[in-house]
Amino acid sequence: MRARLALLPALVAVFVTGSGPATSAPAREVTVGYGSAAGLSALLARHDAVVTRRLPALRALEVVTPDAAGLRREPNVRFVQAAPFRVSTAEPALELAPAGIPYEWQYAATGADRVPDWVRQAAAAVTIAVVDTGADLRAPDLAAKVPATHDVVNGKASVRDDVGHGTFVASLAAGSVSNGEGLSGFGGDARLMVVKANRGPRRFDVVDEAAGIVWAVEHGARIVNLSLGGPLTARVEREAVEYAVSKGVLLVAAAGNEHRYGDPLEYPAALLQPPGSDGAAGRGLSVGASTRSGGRAPFSTAGSTVTLAAPGVHVLGAVSRGSVLGFARAVLPGSLAGSYGYGSGTSYAAPQVAGAAALVWAANPTLTAAEVADVLRRSASGGGTWNRDTGYGVLNVANAVALAGALV
Repeated sequence: MRARLALLPALVAVFVTGSGPATSAPAREVTVGYGSAAGLSALLARHDAVVTRRLPALRALEVVTPDAAGLRREPNVRFVQAAPFRVSTAEPALELAPAGIPYEWQYAATGADRVPDWVRQAAAAVTIAVVDTGADLRAPDLAAKVPATHDVVNGKASVRDDVGHGTFVASLAAGSVSNGEGLSGFGGDARLMVVKANRGPRRFDVVDEAAGIVWAVEHGARIVNLSLGGPLTARVEREAVEYAVSKGVLLVAAAGNEHRYGDPLEYPAALLQPPGSDGAAGRGLSVGASTRSGGRAPFSTAGSTVTLAAPGVHVLGAVSRGSVLGFARAVLPGSLAGSYGYGSGTSYAAPQVAGAAALVWAANPTLTAAEVADVLRRSASGGGTWNRDTGYGVLNVANAVALAGALV
C-alpha cells in the first residue's frame, strides 16, 4: 500500500562566495515570475541570481539566489515562490486479478472495444502528451507509435524510464491498437508524445511539471496527461495550466489516492476541477479510479474536485525493463517481446480518459477542448448527474464517441 505522500520543500542548500548581498544567507532555488524581459539580466545580477531554467511562455524563471526577499521587492517581479514537489499518484497492485477476468478488462468495461475502426484511425490527427517519468521505448506498444520525446530536466531527447510509471501510463493512453502485440491503448492511432519531467524516483519539481506542459503544448499536443500530484500548488503551475487552456489544449489529471486521509486536495487535479465546483465545468478533467463493479476504488480521492472516473484497480499496462515499481507481472499469450503487469491508482485511470478524448476529437474534429470535456462528462455512466464518489460516473468511450458524432 502507498504511504502518505509528504510535501518536500524545493530548497537547495547551496552557499555562494564572492560579491553579492551583505547577508550570507544560503542560496535558495525559487521560481520568479517577471513582467517584462527588458532589463531582466541586470535585475538578476543585482541579487546574485543564477538562472537554472527559463519558461518564456509563462514569463517565469527558476533561479538560485541568496536574496529572494530582495527579488520580491523589484517592480518588474510578479512573484517569487519556492515550488513544491509532485509525486506520481500510483498504488501498484499486490496481486493478480482474479482468474477468469480478461487481461485488459478495462477496455471492454468502458466500451472502448465498441468504437468504430474509422474513429480509431482518425485519431492519428491528435497528439497525446504524457508528462511523467519518461517511457521505455522498447515496449512494443510504444515503439510502434514512434513517439516524440523530450526530457525537460536535462534538455535531451532521451526519456529512459527507470521508474516504470510513465511507461505504464503511456501504454494506457496511446499504446498501439494495431501492432498485434500486447495491449490496446485507449487513444487508437493517436500520436504519442513522451515528456520526462522527474528529478528522481517519482518526484517532480512543479517547475519541471510546468515546463513539461509548456513543451508539450508548443510541440503540438492537443491532450496532456498528468498522472502526478501533491497537496499544494504554485503560481507557475497555475499559469502553465492557463497557458495550455489558452492554446485549446485539454488537460487530464489524476484525482489522487488519498481517500483514507480524508480526501485532501490534490494538485494539479484541483486546478482542473476546482474545490467546491461539484462537477461544474473547470479547466480540464480530474479523474478518479473505479472498480470492476463501477464503484469508487477504496483509495480513490472523492469530493468536489472529481470530474469522472475510469477503471483503476488491477488494470493492465506495459511495464518498463528495470521498473522499480512492484507491478504484478502478467504473461500474455502470444506476446513475443513486451512486458506487462497490473497496477492500481488514479494514475492509471487518467490516461484512459486522455485516450478517450483523442477518440472524441477524432469523431468530431470541430469540438473545442471544453466541448470534448463536456462530451466525456455527459456520456459517462452517471447519465449527466454528478456524485462525490465518481463524479459524472465511469468513462464510457463508445457513448462518448457516439455523442461527439451526433454533434457534427
